[in-house]
Amino acid sequence: MTWSKLKRPRWLATLAALLLLGGPPPVAAEPSVRLEAEGWTIRSQDRAIIINPTNLALTFRRGEVVWRTLPSQPGEVTLEAGGRRVTHALREASRVEFKPFVTGYSDGVRLQLSGFKHNGREVDALLRLSVSLERDTGEALFEAWAAEGEARVKELVWPRGFEPESVETTIVPFMQGMLLPKGWPRQVHLYDSLAYGRGLYMPWWGVQQGRSAAMVILETPADGGCRFDHPAGGPTRIEPRWVHSLGRLAYPRRLRFCFFDQGNYVDMARRYRRHAIQTGTLVTLKEKIARNPIAARLIGAPVVHTSILSHIQPESSYYKKDDPAANHQLVTFDQRAEHLRKLRAAGVQRAYVHLDGWGFRGYDNLHPDILPPSPEAGGWDGLKRFAEVCDELGYLFAVHDQYRDFYHDAASYSDDLTIIEENGSRPFMQIWWGGRQSILCSQFAPGYVARNHRRILAEGVKLRGAYLDVFAVVPGDECYSPDHPVTRAESLAYRGQCFDLIRDLEGVVSSEEPADWAMKHLHLVHHAPFALDPNPGNGPAMGVPIPLFTLVYHDALVVPWSLGRGGWGIPDEDLGFLHALACGGVPYVALTPDPSHLEQVRTVCALHRRVALEPLVSHEFSDGSRRRQTTRFADGTTVEVDFDTGQHRISPPLKPEELSPPP
Repeated sequence: MTWSKLKRPRWLATLAALLLLGGPPPVAAEPSVRLEAEGWTIRSQDRAIIINPTNLALTFRRGEVVWRTLPSQPGEVTLEAGGRRVTHALREASRVEFKPFVTGYSDGVRLQLSGFKHNGREVDALLRLSVSLERDTGEALFEAWAAEGEARVKELVWPRGFEPESVETTIVPFMQGMLLPKGWPRQVHLYDSLAYGRGLYMPWWGVQQGRSAAMVILETPADGGCRFDHPAGGPTRIEPRWVHSLGRLAYPRRLRFCFFDQGNYVDMARRYRRHAIQTGTLVTLKEKIARNPIAARLIGAPVVHTSILSHIQPESSYYKKDDPAANHQLVTFDQRAEHLRKLRAAGVQRAYVHLDGWGFRGYDNLHPDILPPSPEAGGWDGLKRFAEVCDELGYLFAVHDQYRDFYHDAASYSDDLTIIEENGSRPFMQIWWGGRQSILCSQFAPGYVARNHRRILAEGVKLRGAYLDVFAVVPGDECYSPDHPVTRAESLAYRGQCFDLIRDLEGVVSSEEPADWAMKHLHLVHHAPFALDPNPGNGPAMGVPIPLFTLVYHDALVVPWSLGRGGWGIPDEDLGFLHALACGGVPYVALTPDPSHLEQVRTVCALHRRVALEPLVSHEFSDGSRRRQTTRFADGTTVEVDFDTGQHRISPPLKPEELSPPP
């Protein structure tokens, strides 16, 4: 008889299978979600999430560390029905259903809320929420979306923030970054609260309780942000906020809670950096230079920010009625080129030149129809000569440009191309120098960028880059036009196309400030400032300044700093030179620098050449005043600064050969 005909025992077949498969089959995980005395409980190893079924408060436990969120309160969900809006607490839903779920990687609970009242009757809005615990990371994941009928969900606050009484310190990426101790004596307000604006350059924040910490990461940030409140003396309240997209909360909004047994803002920045790498948001300068080698010339190069024509329209809020001559000031292209030659002779061998006011009617006028270049300043020939001088001097030349503000006297202005707001109106303002304007729908911006910059290059202008104003400092623009509707996420994607057009046509891509979404596109931004009071331009710091943005993105972006005391975005008591060193940035350089300014420029540039491609790995306060600070880069370079004395120390010290830039 052959072997195949033998009747084998069942155990032998099982053994053979085990040998072939390399071991016993995996055992399905036991469900770890159940209703217990405290509420619906999700367990994984030493971690647990408890959902109170009555007030929807959340409790997070890991060992002895406990974090609790606030219970459900009025104002959490905003519904619109019959043209009217009404707010509710989530716990006001007359029907709340809980359903456990288990996957191969997480365990959680789904909540379904319905039966909200509007004008005395129930409305057909259904909220679906989920809470889960990732087994491998121990991080908590949240989702929220709505099934809407007649009623629409316009805004949602969920999950709630942590109990303020338990929070000792709050960390917010408010512009460059801010730390708020529990009892901070002054009132603090965010300039805006949607992700990707100045209130949240990066879509995350965190809190500390003793040595433990927790942070919130918005994973769908285009339509997300926060509610924030810090009255004088505290406490600080911050919690997630979700807004509708073109009228609906239709797709799942996602966020994650991350917990640290021991951690602070540096650990939070490291965690977010991992997230930014995973999502493709963080692209290093090394990678950007590999794609566009011209960007390497930004390393250790000071920034020259200068202008040609300043023209203020009579209807602008900046118009000087008492001094009409001040509303029109001109420096020709040839005159400005001569200024650059003198700067080169003063010893500035490399530079990035940013030119404002080069268009037909000068700075912030006529956009997007800014061509030809200012005839008063020299027109096309003058601009070409200026670019050639920059090239001759070894300077990178980039122009200031704008594709959001849509001026009413632009040649191609049309109401049909502007954004339409939810209420059917068209934005209108006349603040800036060019006077009356609306906002160009983002869908049309790439076409204008391509048209203008192809024309500039076709005219023979040696342009090496461009700065697209405001794109990286304001959240995405929704457009409700039936002909060209655009969501916030789509608006950001169109802006990204504009940046990439500049990269592919000219080289260096820059913008105003560093909103997180734009980091994969940009080489340089003009500021990564701190939050000041009463406005971004000047005043004392609102909280304790910390370099959160730089801790995440130092090796992905070039950031220039004003070197004087109280420059734009620098607390008025601080020396910008010290922030430039501590953050490993580049300096702005004056067209007519004095010797002391030049010395500072040389020092900052030399440090940047050493550390530009290195992550910033730590920041700490050296004493209780928080005025003495130490930063360290991945190559081991350490920078110590004292904002009270103005002193600094770089270790290892800069060598003479580092202080001499390459030709």
